[in-house]
Amino acid sequence: MKKQTVFDVRTYECDSYGHVNNANYLNYLEYGRMSFLQQIGFDYDGILKEGFFLYISHIDIRYKASAVFGDTLTVESYPAKMGAVSGTFHQTIKNQKGILCAEADVTWATVKAGGQLSKMPDKFIVPGLIPDPKDWE
Repeated sequence: MKKQTVFDVRTYECDSYGHVNNANYLNYLEYGRMSFLQQIGFDYDGILKEGFFLYISHIDIRYKASAVFGDTLTVESYPAKMGAVSGTFHQTIKNQKGILCAEADVTWATVKAGGQLSKMPDKFIVPGLIPDPKDWE
């Protein structure tokens, strides 16, 4: 289930070349993932209250084209893999012209408050977390 998050590049996110600094793409990806979870009805507050966290364990990001101040960016997110204790989101960042600026695979894991890996409680596994092969096309 692909979901989109749209926002504008701000001046302070750009480097001395006028391009978005590469580190800011991580913030964009996180913003897109949190928006994705909200859009699919994932109870993020609920899982935290029950003593579980979603930790990012790996990010593979590929930069393709520069985004600049004034661009309107769209982060598209969808689940690419789901296991018992972890999963992977695939995300893309495109500008208003449809040019791919970056794409990433972000692996997350469910962790108990004590820091040990844990199976996500079933009540938090909403349909939007389950990968849909149609999204891979």
